[in-house]
Amino acid sequence: MSATDAAVWHQVVAASMAHDLPGVPAPGPGQIHAQLTKPALGSRRLTWLATGADGVTVGVAGLRLFASPGRDHLAEAELHVDPAHRSRGTGSLLLSAVVEACRTENRRSLIVAAAADSPGEAFSKRWGFRPALTLDHLILRLDEMNEADLLRTANAEHPGYRLTGWTGTVPDGLADAFAAAKDAMNDMPVGDLDYGNVAWDADRVRAMGKVIADRGDALLTIAAVHDDGTMAGYTEILLPQGSAARAQQYDTAVVPAHRGHGLGLWVKAAMVRRLRAEHPCAVEIETDNADDNVHMLAVNHRLGFRSYRRTREFQLDLPTT
Repeated sequence: MSATDAAVWHQVVAASMAHDLPGVPAPGPGQIHAQLTKPALGSRRLTWLATGADGVTVGVAGLRLFASPGRDHLAEAELHVDPAHRSRGTGSLLLSAVVEACRTENRRSLIVAAAADSPGEAFSKRWGFRPALTLDHLILRLDEMNEADLLRTANAEHPGYRLTGWTGTVPDGLADAFAAAKDAMNDMPVGDLDYGNVAWDADRVRAMGKVIADRGDALLTIAAVHDDGTMAGYTEILLPQGSAARAQQYDTAVVPAHRGHGLGLWVKAAMVRRLRAEHPCAVEIETDNADDNVHMLAVNHRLGFRSYRRTREFQLDLPTT
């Protein structure tokens, strides 16, 4: 995709999000350009732009086609139409192209996300998508945290475990242990989504770090390591390129054999301390949890996260040949 196309894509996304998600920061032009032009992990992307009679782009759609074993049945779509040009068939035109591409690629499951009770939710239902998962989005304001409580949680003793951390790609000596811990994410609640599973190994976790670095973002990781060398749990924070005020929570997971020891809260509190010390430009963290992920929601609320919006994910089941 050309730089010009990426720029107009950003304009449509920014206008769409300002209308449907007021107060939610839209990705910057550089983030959009990187998303559209840089390789993704274990997937490839198809894109469409819809133009009006005057040649101006009024709608965009992207389709992520997963390629990894265990997810090669799956596709995820993103679709935006400029609010000034809605109700003219542009969204249906774009989605028709997306669905046809899924059929061509022999995908049985197409997933889209929309803000709860938004025009996107109504549009998805009209197209026959079924509700499959509700996500609760939460915000943690770093400047509103109780410093004494944070220090007490981050410095709490957990006999048999130690904390370690890194930026970007995992160090070679931890790659295998990190890959094993990543597999713990395969039991996260996904509602009724046909989301599949991913098998992680050292090469894949290294590739993940490279993909994120190549698009200009920074990935911070804090992990709890057991005395036997097992990585018992970890948490990741993404800092979008530039000096974004809102950091994004990536994975947080505790390996099943090490659950029940408070490790999830421990690594997340340690990450907040690190973020405040090393990246003062970040003033808040956004995360999301499935609304039935009771344990992680409790961990986040205890740390100080507060709910502020909801997203619903929808799935369209497609016949395969």
